[in-house]
Amino acid sequence: MEKRNIAKRAHCLVLAYPLQGHINPMLQFSKLLDHQGVRITFVTYHFYYNNLQKVLPPSFALETISDGFDQGGPLHAEDHKVYIDRSREVGSQSLAQLLEKLGKSEDHVDCVVYDAFFPWTLDVVKRFKIVGAVYLTQNMTVNSIYYHVHLGNLQLPLTAHEFSLPALPKLQLQDLPSFLLTYAEHPYTLDFFLDQFSNIDKADWVLCNTFYELDKEVADWITKIWPKFRNIGPNIPSIFLDKQYEDDQNYIVEDFDSEECSKWLNDKPKGSVVYVSFGSLAMLVDEQMEELAYGLRECSNYFLWIVRASEEIKLPKDFKKKSEKGLIVTWCSQLKVLAHEAIGCFVTHCGWNSTLETLCLGVPTIAIPHWSDQTTNAKLMTDVWKIGIRAPIDEKKIVQRETLKQCIRSVMESNKYQEMKSNATEWKILASKAVSEGGNSYKNIIEFINSLF
Repeated sequence: MEKRNIAKRAHCLVLAYPLQGHINPMLQFSKLLDHQGVRITFVTYHFYYNNLQKVLPPSFALETISDGFDQGGPLHAEDHKVYIDRSREVGSQSLAQLLEKLGKSEDHVDCVVYDAFFPWTLDVVKRFKIVGAVYLTQNMTVNSIYYHVHLGNLQLPLTAHEFSLPALPKLQLQDLPSFLLTYAEHPYTLDFFLDQFSNIDKADWVLCNTFYELDKEVADWITKIWPKFRNIGPNIPSIFLDKQYEDDQNYIVEDFDSEECSKWLNDKPKGSVVYVSFGSLAMLVDEQMEELAYGLRECSNYFLWIVRASEEIKLPKDFKKKSEKGLIVTWCSQLKVLAHEAIGCFVTHCGWNSTLETLCLGVPTIAIPHWSDQTTNAKLMTDVWKIGIRAPIDEKKIVQRETLKQCIRSVMESNKYQEMKSNATEWKILASKAVSEGGNSYKNIIEFINSLF
């Protein structure tokens, strides 16, 4: 994509939910718009301003709105329901004030791209007669399941054990998003996810961080319902996909790197390392941490394990963070690690960003999902895209050390490895083609951008 030379630049406001798993892909999509001459203003809540101020590209403007809890966001609310209700009310007022302010200046907004977790945004945008583009951060199988629940086609509580939905593979209870199974205990959490679809049919565009070849059946099905649905992913840094922009190597502008990881991996043979990471939110119980630790130590492969600082206390007391066999760090550039030739497989929680990244970099997986969409992503990775296996859990929902060791052997040392590696490599090629010139996602992004001018 070559940057446009135009007198008047279209101005896009991008409103992302304040979690890294939502900000990263929406930030990446914003970079693509910026490269095409669209002026970007990234919008976040007041309490999240400091997290973004130093990491946004210099060409981006940054504005804030209020969620009603400016000192600490959700942490200062009584509970999730109180926070969501208050943030919807205050957020709507605050966004309207921002659009009004910008409308009185040369910064008039042409389009608002908003996270699907903020459906109230569309109501505000329509009052100002601005284009509203909803951005779905989960994949279309998950979105489709929630949509069917929203429509009443999938009734709760669930009584069946197998489910057949249009354009989707057959699903078992364990394959559904976890909030459908915990609805009785946490009804408001599921309602929050279903609200994404409360007014989606009124959006001018429905954009999704996936690519057509990955779930073409459901994409074709949903386009008949939402004519302006478009796949625009994978939204990951260009250097790991089409390599159009050599300076696009990270989601954010980083002031540190993972040199320790790189040095350690450089000394390891090709395909010999098990990479383990459970994302930025998952909290494992002490027993699960212990079983993972000893399972990794006892397996015959090297391992690199990302353990957040807040989780380190759960490691066994006799477990070394750095040894000849393994390395534990609190952070790394996951894309750079997955791209390293020493990595043989990825033990993952199956968050959608991590799932896309492993697909884009051709790495076989061991799936240990925890909650939300991760269970459905695990089903797709193992049974549909066939790039890995799902680790069995016991009655306490723990992956025991012997189970983990067996899974690692199955992926790294058995005949299955070549098949999974071959499939993963095929998805890597298709992902790159999707965002390269002429690819489906590329054409969809250009269509969206052209509509703004």
